[in-house]
Amino acid sequence: MVMEMLYWHWLVLGLLLIVAEIFVPSFTILWFGLGALVVGVLALMVKMSFSVQVLLWTISSVLFTVLWFKLLKPKMEDRNNSGLARESAIGEAGQVIKLPAGQTNGKLRFTTPILGEDEWEFNCDTEVALGDRLHIKEISGNVLVVAKLI
Repeated sequence: MVMEMLYWHWLVLGLLLIVAEIFVPSFTILWFGLGALVVGVLALMVKMSFSVQVLLWTISSVLFTVLWFKLLKPKMEDRNNSGLARESAIGEAGQVIKLPAGQTNGKLRFTTPILGEDEWEFNCDTEVALGDRLHIKEISGNVLVVAKLI
């Protein structure tokens, strides 16, 4: 029995696989769907046997998968450990712009925003003066626990 798939069969298969990716959280079916779309477009332009179509589908799917996992995905990873944003702020240095007085906290300003803010309230165990550079030891709620830079 001779198997024949027309170009539109590949296009429909590709679209179905891409839509199936919505329901399957593996992020791999997408590449097989894109491979099927490539074969569908090529089959529209050039007449080829079923075995050549399957071979092209396999090759293009593998190429898309390798491109994703080896080239694109590593470039998209967040370099500052976004899941650990609070921990990545530890050690950052800011300048005192308001001194602590009694029960009120002082205020630090950072050159680059820390967790989305460039000014933070702080607590410090030692005496500080305006303009001192302090580094973050930990974050307690919305207040930084800081120490003087030496």
